[in-house]
Amino acid sequence: MGQNEGRGNGGKARAAKLTPEERMAISVKGVEARKELAALPRATHGSPEHPLRIGDAEIQCYVLADGTRVLSQAEFLEALGRHRKANVRNDEGEERLPAILQGKAIYPFISKDLAEKSRPITFRTPSGAKASGYRAELLPEVCEIYLKAKDAGVLPSNQEHVAAKASILVRGLARVGIIALVDEATGYQKDRARDALAQILEAFVAKELQPYVRKFPAEFYEEMFRLRGLPFDPTSVKRPPYFGHLTNDVVYRRLAPGVWKELKSKAKKNDVGRPTHQLHRLLTPEVGDPRLKDLLTKVVTVMQLSDRWGDFKTKLDRVAPAYDETLQLPFELENDTGQGL
Repeated sequence: MGQNEGRGNGGKARAAKLTPEERMAISVKGVEARKELAALPRATHGSPEHPLRIGDAEIQCYVLADGTRVLSQAEFLEALGRHRKANVRNDEGEERLPAILQGKAIYPFISKDLAEKSRPITFRTPSGAKASGYRAELLPEVCEIYLKAKDAGVLPSNQEHVAAKASILVRGLARVGIIALVDEATGYQKDRARDALAQILEAFVAKELQPYVRKFPAEFYEEMFRLRGLPFDPTSVKRPPYFGHLTNDVVYRRLAPGVWKELKSKAKKNDVGRPTHQLHRLLTPEVGDPRLKDLLTKVVTVMQLSDRWGDFKTKLDRVAPAYDETLQLPFELENDTGQGL
C-alpha cells in the first residue's frame, strides 16, 4: 500500500466515525473558509521565486489588483532585525502595531496616519494561498522613525543596530528611486533587465550592511533557550551573559583548526576584557562567512533533533567535533548539568 493510499484510507475511516451533524458542521466550515478566502484582495503580481533582495534579506513582495504594493509580514520584520515570529497581536487577538514599531523610544515619532497604515493586509497570492503583509511604503517610513529617534538621542543602545540598518536602507532606496524616475521619464524602463533595479539596490546595500548582517539565525537562539530550559521571548534581544561562552564552545571552536585562537587574539576588548563586537565580523567573506553559515546550519539541525543540552553536545561532538584549542569556561559552567542555569 502506498503512502498516499494509506492516508486516504485513514481519512475515510475518520470520516466514517463522524455523525451526520459533525459532517455537516465540517462542510459548512469549509464553505465559509472558501468564501472568506475568495473575498480577500488578490495579488496579480509576485512570486516566491522572485523576492526583493536587500543585503542579506529576502522579502517576498506582491502587487494587489488595486495597485497596493505589499511586503511579506514575517520577512519585513526580519529585514530590520526582529524575529519573524514576533507578536503583532494584542491580548484580545487583534492586530496591533508591528513589532518593529513597538517601543517607548520611538512611540512619540509614530503619527496616527502611520499607525493606521501599519495594519497588516491579508490577501491571496497569485497561486490562491492566504498571506499577510505590510504596505511596501511602510519600510522606508519605519526607517525614518528610527533615524529621528536616534537624532533625538532617545534610542536605546540595543536598538542602534536597527537605526544603522535603517540609514543604509534609506540611502539605498533613494539611489534606486532616482534611477527609476529617470528610466520612467526616458522610457528606458521598457528596455532594462527585469531585476536591474533590484541588482543596483543589492549591490549598494549588501556592502554597506555587511557589518550589521545577522550571521546567527533566530532559530539558533530559540533552540539554545529551549535546550537550556529557559523561556524564549522572540521580541527581545536580551540573552544570558554565559550564552557567549556557549556560542564559543559550540560554534567558533568548530570552524577550522586555529580559527578560535586567531579570533581571540584579534578581537578588541573593553576594560573588563569582553569583546567589543561580534567575532564573526573578523571572518573573511570569501571563506570564513560561508564556513560559518554551513556550520550554523548543522548546529541548528542537531539542536532541533535534541531534547536537552547534554544530548545536543553529545551529538554535536560526533558530527562537528571541536578542534584542539582549549576553551576556558566560566566558573559557573564548570559543573554544568546541561540545562537550566
